[in-house]
Amino acid sequence: MPQDDDVILPMPCDGAMAFRKVHIPAAGPLDDYPINIGQDGTGWGYVEQRRPSYVSGNFSESEGVSRYYLLAKYETTQLQYAALMADECPSPSTRLRLPVVSVSWFDATAAADRYNLWLRQNAEQSLPQEDGSLGFVRLPTEIEWEYAARGGLQAGTAEFRDGRYPMPEGLNGHEWFAGPQSANGQLQLAGLLKPNPLGLHDLLGNVAEMMFEPFRLNKLDRQHGQAGGFVVRGGSYLTPQSDIRTALRGEEPYYRENGQAESGQVGFRLSLVATTLTSRERVAAIEASWQALGADLETQESPQEAPGTVEQLSSLAAELEDSALQEQLRDMENQLRASNQRQQEARNLAVRASLNLGSFLCTKLEDDGVFLDFLHDNYAINCGADSTDTSCDMRQQRMEEQDARLEGLSRYYASSLVESATLYGEDLLEEQVEVFEEIITRNRQLTQLKPYLHTHWENQRDYLQQQHISTTAWLENCKAMAN
Repeated sequence: MPQDDDVILPMPCDGAMAFRKVHIPAAGPLDDYPINIGQDGTGWGYVEQRRPSYVSGNFSESEGVSRYYLLAKYETTQLQYAALMADECPSPSTRLRLPVVSVSWFDATAAADRYNLWLRQNAEQSLPQEDGSLGFVRLPTEIEWEYAARGGLQAGTAEFRDGRYPMPEGLNGHEWFAGPQSANGQLQLAGLLKPNPLGLHDLLGNVAEMMFEPFRLNKLDRQHGQAGGFVVRGGSYLTPQSDIRTALRGEEPYYRENGQAESGQVGFRLSLVATTLTSRERVAAIEASWQALGADLETQESPQEAPGTVEQLSSLAAELEDSALQEQLRDMENQLRASNQRQQEARNLAVRASLNLGSFLCTKLEDDGVFLDFLHDNYAINCGADSTDTSCDMRQQRMEEQDARLEGLSRYYASSLVESATLYGEDLLEEQVEVFEEIITRNRQLTQLKPYLHTHWENQRDYLQQQHISTTAWLENCKAMAN
C-alpha cells in the first residue's frame, strides 16, 4: 500500500524497507512534547498504568516547528531478514512476506547492525541526516512505538487517549487477532490490512514487537527501579480481540534454559533515528537551552528586571565556601528550576488550549454571522413595505433571536481573546501559535482550523497592539473566511 510520502531505504539483494515519518511539534534541541501513555482500568495496572511521558524527534524539518523520527511501515518480513542475515540472497516469494518470528532480541539487533553497515557502505546518500550526522536503524523505544501506535498528531486528543487508534474499517479491517473472524491461529502476511492514521501497518496483533529497552513494572506515576527482560508491544495473532489495545505490553526473557529466547509470536520492526550530540555547535545550543530551563517566569518575560530566585540561588551557592551548604543550595536551585519548568509546560498547554478555543469560536462566528446575513437578505426580499407575506412576523422573530445569539457569541469570543492576551502576552502567544499550527497541520481532522487560527491570531494581535476591543471588526474578520 504505497503512499507518496513513504521514505524508502534500499536493502541488500535489491530489496527495500519503507518508513513513515512520525512528527512531533518541537524545534529547539531540548524541546519535547508531553503525552500520556498506558491505560487505566485494564486489570494490569502494574504493567499498563497510565503515566505522563515525553517524546521528541531526531530529525529537523526544513520548515515549521517540527521534528520527527521514522518507524518502519511494516513489521520486518522473513524476506527482509534473510536479505540481511543469510549468506546468499533469498528468492522472493509470497510466503516470505510473513513477518519474521522465532528470532531472539540479539538476532534483531544483529540484523539492525548489519543493515546499518550495509547502508553506510552501499547507500549512504539514502540515509537522512541531522546536523551532518547520518541516521541509523535500531529497535524502537517504548515511547516511540506507543506514540506512533496511538496515531501521533494525526489522532485528536481524545482519540490519542483511547485504547485503540481510530479505525474507520473496524478492528477486523486494521489488525489481526485471535479467532476465526480474524487471524484464525495463523501468522498473516505483512501489510494486508488498513494502516493506522500515520500509515503504519499491523502495529496491534499479528506479531508482538520487540522494544529496545528492558521491561520495567509501573509504580503509579513512575516506573519501578528493577529492569528485567525485554519489552514486547501490541499483541499477536493469538491475542484475544478484547485484549487488542495500544497499551498492551509484556515481558520476554533474553535467555531460556537452552540459550537465547525465541518465540513464534514475536517479531520486530525498526526505527530510524539519529544521535543527539551531533556537533560542537549542537552541544553549545543544548548547553544554552539547559541553562535557560526552569528560569524564573518573571525574568524570562522581563529580562531587564532584577535577577530571579533561581539566579540568586545560583550566585549565592557559587560564593559559599561551606561545601555542605553549597550542595543544599544547589539542590534547592535544581528543585526550583524543575518546578518552574513544569509550570512553563503547563502554561504552554493552556496557551494552546486558548488558541484552540479562539479558532473554534471564529468558525462559529463565521457560521452564525453568515446565517444572520442570510436571514436579513431573505427578510428584505420577502417583507418589504408592500409585502403581504404572512410569515414576516416569524422571520422578524428569527432574525432577532439569531442577532441575540450572535451578539452573545461575539461577547464570549471577545472576552476569551482579551483574557488570554492579558494572561500570556504577545511573545508567549506567538510562540505557541507556531506550535499549535504544527499540531493542526499534521491532523487531518483539524487541518480546516488552520485559516481560522490565523484570523484569530490577527484579531488577538490587533488587541495586543491597540488595546482596543473591536468586537464588530473581529466578527467581520471571521465572517470573511466564508468568502
